[in-house]
Amino acid sequence: MSGPLRLLPGEGDSLPVLPRQRQRTRNRPSWAADPIDELADRLMEPVSAAVHPYEVAALLESDGLTADQTGARYGRPGLFALAEDLYARVPRHYPEPPPAADPWRPDHLRCALRGLVFALPGLAYVLGSGLWGGARAVTGLVTAGLVAWAWNQALSHRAHLRLGTGGPAAAGRTLRLGAPLGALAATVAGLVLAGPGPAAVFAAGQSCYLGAATVLLVLGRERALLSALLPLTGGAAATLWWQPPTAAATAVLLATVCLATLAAAHGIRAALRSDTASADAAPPLPRSLPYGLFGLAAGVLAMLTGAVDPYAVVVLTLSMGFAEWLLYRYRGLAVAALRASTEPRGFALRATRALALCLSAYLALLAAGALLAGAGPAPLLGLGAVLWTALLLQAFGVAWPPAAVCLTAAAAEAAAAVAGSSPGPAPLVCRTAAALVLLFLACRILGRPTAHR
Repeated sequence: MSGPLRLLPGEGDSLPVLPRQRQRTRNRPSWAADPIDELADRLMEPVSAAVHPYEVAALLESDGLTADQTGARYGRPGLFALAEDLYARVPRHYPEPPPAADPWRPDHLRCALRGLVFALPGLAYVLGSGLWGGARAVTGLVTAGLVAWAWNQALSHRAHLRLGTGGPAAAGRTLRLGAPLGALAATVAGLVLAGPGPAAVFAAGQSCYLGAATVLLVLGRERALLSALLPLTGGAAATLWWQPPTAAATAVLLATVCLATLAAAHGIRAALRSDTASADAAPPLPRSLPYGLFGLAAGVLAMLTGAVDPYAVVVLTLSMGFAEWLLYRYRGLAVAALRASTEPRGFALRATRALALCLSAYLALLAAGALLAGAGPAPLLGLGAVLWTALLLQAFGVAWPPAAVCLTAAAAEAAAAVAGSSPGPAPLVCRTAAALVLLFLACRILGRPTAHR
């Protein structure tokens, strides 16, 4: 080559000038609004909740937008291109799901009815106090009551299992056999210890009533049981003005027992007729054993409390409806904690806070009742904490630990009562220790999310 090329125009030979190609752009006047922005504003909420542009494309198509309209109105080659543009312009915002209904929302009326039917039977001892006398008669009545409590707790658990797996007919078959056997066993125990006489008859009526009440409560017939208790309630109310004669008191007590028994028989008959196809397998008997042992321990603790302060037992009995309401309330709070938690530690803290809230509410009610009745609050609060926490663990299927703890506390307290002439600090020490152990177990077990599945 003779030399370098001259690249500057005007110097020597100049290069041909090529015409510059101009980009063809759609310049929109500043006063004109972007139609895609208008579309994004109009569809802000559904587009912000989309997780992929395809969802936006489906939304546009359902809105009636066609491919021709996309190009003519929005200057995009197709529906998917416009969807991608909208998806990029609108920030992501996923709305919270609507609050779900509380599956454990307590039935206030039902809990109030159950509280009444738990408390009103105690009036039988007021009305029938003149039908027996002597330490032997009292021993027979207490023994019959303990046997009935233990048996009916186990029977109630077994019937509820059959009710959940086999329907009302399966539960009816369990109650049809179990309730009479329990009443017979309690009656025999009362007769052996009290001997023939009015106390044995009263023990038989007490056993029959407790068996019938178990049937009605399992089958959800609280109103029928409350109706059966009306004669007893009226007779006990009459004692405020005059003491009814023995014959009248006996007639009222027999009427209550007969009405409850007839209502239980009708409930079992209706349950057996409700369905015929029930192929469930009966659960093994040892599965209900810890519930029966817990019933025995609770009866012993209540008996020891009543021997020292009868009004404390009255307050405890009256609080049973609120205690059951709080059991449902805790389960609802635990479900809400499970939905609000993102890690196990946060759920454990929320579940423990719910446990402390419910137990504190129950103890506050017991304390108020003790002050109104003039009963000693400390032993009553200890007993209430033990029973409520044990029932809470049983509601989650944890049966043996609360039964073992309550049996140990009852045995230690009974041994201290037999060894010493006065209660002393033994009841408070035993119940406080049992309550602390049960609270530790409840926080440890119920603080796991898997316990609330």
